[in-house]
Amino acid sequence: MAINTLEFRTAMSEELDKAIVQGATVGFFEDNLLKAKFVGARTVLIPEMDMSGLGNYDRDNGFVQGAIAITSDPFTLSQDRARTFQLDREDEDETGIMDLAGQVLGEFVRTKVVPEVDAYCLSKIGGYAAAQGQTVTGDPATEAYAMFSEALSEVRDAIGYDEEIVCFADGAFLRALQSSPEVSRQIVVSDFKKGEVHLSVRTLDDVKLLPVPGSRLFTAYTYKSGGTGEEEGGFVPMEGASSFGFLLVPKRACSLVKKSETLRTFAPEQNIKADAWKFDYRLYYDVFLKNSMKGAIRAYVREA
Repeated sequence: MAINTLEFRTAMSEELDKAIVQGATVGFFEDNLLKAKFVGARTVLIPEMDMSGLGNYDRDNGFVQGAIAITSDPFTLSQDRARTFQLDREDEDETGIMDLAGQVLGEFVRTKVVPEVDAYCLSKIGGYAAAQGQTVTGDPATEAYAMFSEALSEVRDAIGYDEEIVCFADGAFLRALQSSPEVSRQIVVSDFKKGEVHLSVRTLDDVKLLPVPGSRLFTAYTYKSGGTGEEEGGFVPMEGASSFGFLLVPKRACSLVKKSETLRTFAPEQNIKADAWKFDYRLYYDVFLKNSMKGAIRAYVREA
């Protein structure tokens, strides 16, 4: 069977990349990269800006001198994850290898990659908030809206009122929030941009409510190697980890950085181990919190 494997690989890689941005709840953090720059194989520089405030204008001497400081903080990527798959030549059906591989790898990204990216990023963000004591307490059954309002007030005090804020929340907290008497008529539907996609999401007090499966909202995870004893790979909550009911985060507070998302494709004639198509998938990424917005993150952490 003749196939241009280079074009095939490129097209497939682009589709898988879109699937992560659009499928992961945290995918919009990739929009915050701006002028991030890699130096070496594992380190990325993310720019931060600070400047002087206003001073008095002097009618004799004019303007007082201000200063602008642009720093590029180095961050080291930690998540280097990969898998290889084979599709036997005889498994190829009349739809062709491109269609079959698209279905298989698309399902892999949707069911395995996207949940792990969400879980890692949210655990890092929420873990920071928990470690710094940037949390709220209460009983969601009777105080869900009060807890949400307290966290939102603290976030806005820290960052101002012109920042777009998102709330990652599990189903239990969202149900409690929607059942609150104060909320019944306040939730509206609004537009939310994630990559090239515009979504309709529920909004409360100008905060976008983003539902997240509870399995992706823990303070820490164990990421299985895929090697001996951990053949199934994937991730599980770390023993003793606590779960989050919700995380309140400015949309611009984090940057999702992908050094590479690569797909190597080998035709059966190139595969020395089996008469099969071989697909090597690798995702090298991390999420980083901007120093200027670290104080504007709040979490509700349940007891472990």
